[in-house]
Amino acid sequence: MRYYEDRAASSIVLNLAEGRGRGTKADQKRFFHMAFGSVREYQAILDIGPERGSLRPSRREASADAVKLADVVAANVYCLIRSFPLRRPQPVSR
Repeated sequence: MRYYEDRAASSIVLNLAEGRGRGTKADQKRFFHMAFGSVREYQAILDIGPERGSLRPSRREASADAVKLADVVAANVYCLIRSFPLRRPQPVSR
């Protein structure tokens, strides 16, 4: 389970970094959406870890802190995505 947790956490950071390096707002927003998905994946991993009995008691306390931090990260990434203007379809000229 630790492998999946590390992979999802890395994916959050890497997608944010790659999105920031993109040239267009649309590309940036797409990568920020992927980062948000990775946050949700990370949260799901944290949710199922204790149910599968894969967490030692010392890890359970760290996991509770990670859940709180993941909520803060999710809120910040969501705000980042919402900071981009909505895309409106361009009128078709005839």
